[in-house]
Amino acid sequence: MYKSLILKSIFRLIFLFFICNIMYSQQPERELTTSSSRARRAFENAIQHYNAWQTRKAEEEFIRAIEIDPEFIEPHIILGEIYHKAERFEDAVRVYSRAIEIDPDFYPNKHYFLADAKVKSGMYEKAKSRAEIFLTYDNLSENMLSDAKRVIKTCDFAIESMASPVPFEPVNIGNTVNTRFAEYSPSLTADEKTIYFTRKQRRDPGSMYGASEYEDIYFSIKVDGEWQEAENLGAPVNTPRNEGFLSISADGQHLFFTACNRPEGVGSCDIYYSRRKGQSWETPENMGLPVNSRQWDSQPSATADGKTLYFASARSGGFGTTDIWKTQFQEDSTWSRPVNLGPVINTSGREMSPFIHPDNRTLFFASDGHLGMGGFDMYYSRRDENGEWTEPVNLGYPINTHMDEFSLFIGASGREAYFASDADQESGQTDIYYFELYEEARPDPLTYMKGKVIDKDTRRPLKANFELIDLKEDVVLISSESDPVDGTFLVAIPVGINLGLNVSANGYLFYSENFIVDKRYTGLEPYHMDITLNPIQAGETAVLRNIFFEYDEYDLKPESRAELNRLINLLDENPAVRIEIGGHTDNVGSYEYNMELSLNRAKSVFEYLVENGIDPGRLEYEGYADKKPIDTNETEEGRANNRRTEFKILERGEESQE
Repeated sequence: MYKSLILKSIFRLIFLFFICNIMYSQQPERELTTSSSRARRAFENAIQHYNAWQTRKAEEEFIRAIEIDPEFIEPHIILGEIYHKAERFEDAVRVYSRAIEIDPDFYPNKHYFLADAKVKSGMYEKAKSRAEIFLTYDNLSENMLSDAKRVIKTCDFAIESMASPVPFEPVNIGNTVNTRFAEYSPSLTADEKTIYFTRKQRRDPGSMYGASEYEDIYFSIKVDGEWQEAENLGAPVNTPRNEGFLSISADGQHLFFTACNRPEGVGSCDIYYSRRKGQSWETPENMGLPVNSRQWDSQPSATADGKTLYFASARSGGFGTTDIWKTQFQEDSTWSRPVNLGPVINTSGREMSPFIHPDNRTLFFASDGHLGMGGFDMYYSRRDENGEWTEPVNLGYPINTHMDEFSLFIGASGREAYFASDADQESGQTDIYYFELYEEARPDPLTYMKGKVIDKDTRRPLKANFELIDLKEDVVLISSESDPVDGTFLVAIPVGINLGLNVSANGYLFYSENFIVDKRYTGLEPYHMDITLNPIQAGETAVLRNIFFEYDEYDLKPESRAELNRLINLLDENPAVRIEIGGHTDNVGSYEYNMELSLNRAKSVFEYLVENGIDPGRLEYEGYADKKPIDTNETEEGRANNRRTEFKILERGEESQE
């Protein structure tokens, strides 16, 4: 996978300015290992360039010193360090190996550096042997001992992983998305039919913005299984500066992205937010303190409803150089102070590139602190029933390799994973690929509901609130809104859970639905639904589809609480409204029995409302048996629809007419 472009802006290449002092710290009286004054002079010039951060000139002088005296060991070691820090690992292996040939006991730490460079080159067997040789030396520091033992563990893990590869067959997403430029950081909506990504392009010569390259956000729409020609997202999101490393919420309404070195910036890189209204995007805003810090904040990943944001940050208070944090949108329309995900996820190393799947319990991320293949690997962790993260699992070889892997995105269905790689690009530019994720690593699958909310009478689109509720646990899984301009919505739906859907808008009766998507679900099979909301006025009725009773009983089941509490909220928000609660049955059984059952069920709802603070003077209840069917009684599905509880507006009242 591709080497993170933003990584280069976080971690400067830090060279060991005083490596000569380190090499001679135990033997300060030792002279340089050359008798050539010309080689010595080249070496001294190299050190001056080196300490002045003139790396290329330093490299040239070190090479010149070696050419003059091939047995001169010091320039080999420092040149190896330069290559190592610049991630030129094959060159580092070459010069470290030559230094060991010259004198294996001179500066023993070079054995460790060679082992590490071989790990970064994928030479695990040889890296392990070299680390074991290093451990035979005396007087090693505790840090070096620990690092060498970690190299051995890494090699053992990598060798075992390569012997048992996971399924991995990446496919290029195609030239309507990928170009001769670099494309990366993919993010898809819940229906997996719109992909957003970052493209890095060359700037026109003479641009006032200086840098020769810039990043913009693009998108492409899938039509009949084919990605269409990608389009620039345009203003106001994109500017002449850089916008990238983005996350789109599952409903396609909330966009988070990274921008660096802006005049209004809080830190070096900040997270920005924009919301879609109709076909337009609002002007992005810096999320500000406390989400952004005085340090580096980037790589956002939003939950399905856009109300929780995971991101990587170099802020203080973490466990390592960069950690993964999260912030939540609060009732007062502010974002909470970010919380560190803790030591199960974060290490003393670097954790980056988080992705929270729309199931809201499976987290993918990159780390060089957990046991892996040697660089940044991709891992996943699941939130357990107590809300705690499980021990991260390495995604395995060849998804992970000796190179750095970042920025994995998993579609809502849990089957296809998207990433960027330069593996097949001679130019070194990255393309976006996808592959089928093996079953053990898949998140909980989701499908989605798509449609529009409209007014019953005027047919105009409405801005409405959506709640998707786990009825068994009485927990809101997803909270979202329909588009305020065109009323459209896209809601991710978990599989295998008894779900209640509630749709509400000011001045309207709420709409409720109940369903379970089969656990055997294996693909994106959407629900298409246009939802009509009835205005609050006398005579209007609404079916309470999430009111449940045992068969032939009238005691309310616990799963009914969420729906009943929604009705209480409606009555609290409209204190002049009076309602009738009506119980209805199918035509199975005697009329007398059904009348008594329907009356008692309506009474149970009445009593719940009164017990929870509603004035009984605002309520009536009635049983109707099978006298008011809304469907046929000739089928089981029709009879199920007729067995219902509903409420009717008796009086709207003056206070509700605003």
